[in-house]
Amino acid sequence: MSAHPAHHGLAKTLLPWLVPVLIIVAWQLAASAGEIDNRVMPSPLAVLKAGKDLALSGQLWLHLKISFIRAMIGFAVGGGIGLALGLITGLSKRGELLLDSTVQMIRTIPPLALIPLVILWFGIDETAKLFLVAFGTLFPVYINTYHGIRSVDNGLVEMARSYGLKGWPLFRDVILPGALPSILVGVRFALGFAWILLIVAETISASSGIGYLATNAREFLQTDVVVLSILLYALLGKASDAAARVLERRWLRWHPAYQ
Repeated sequence: MSAHPAHHGLAKTLLPWLVPVLIIVAWQLAASAGEIDNRVMPSPLAVLKAGKDLALSGQLWLHLKISFIRAMIGFAVGGGIGLALGLITGLSKRGELLLDSTVQMIRTIPPLALIPLVILWFGIDETAKLFLVAFGTLFPVYINTYHGIRSVDNGLVEMARSYGLKGWPLFRDVILPGALPSILVGVRFALGFAWILLIVAETISASSGIGYLATNAREFLQTDVVVLSILLYALLGKASDAAARVLERRWLRWHPAYQ
């Protein structure tokens, strides 16, 4: 007998959270039993209390808002440049010859290696943080856009041309839909990188944001706030990924793999 559709939907929603919940329960049990030193790793309840105190004081929402804005602006700039470069190299052989090698060389530079130079260029201003996030998010979008366009079935393109499609209509109706699954994979990767690089940027030089919250808490040995900050980054990363998946489901409704 098949399961009720409502039960199946509920299980599908809850199952991904089973492992994280089990980890948190085991963590709390180990902390309560004294197996974990609270000074080294506070219990989930202690972290929750720290979050509640910061939320009531208003500091938590302020730092969350600033970090979110930084991540989204950096992603918009880096992702936008990556998309534009991917379209140029994907659609044009000349563009590929001119730009791809340069982009690939720059891609191999670790963003962390750029930090000294970025500080020299921009100081510890807001621009330095946005630059690092934009730099890290550019390449996942670029590579997946380029790959997506080049993976579009040539037979499909030729058939569309035989029906008179060319230029913008050909791109809009055939090439872009074919490349979109790969582009959205790049967006998901880029959003993950945005939060990873923001952690680094805010930890090095910031007077606000979640990274600053963690750094400041470290100075005062507030490990519960440090752990809270790390968990906030994880939750924000997960929320960004979920938002990207919503876009996938909405824009790729026609694709059998996303139905």
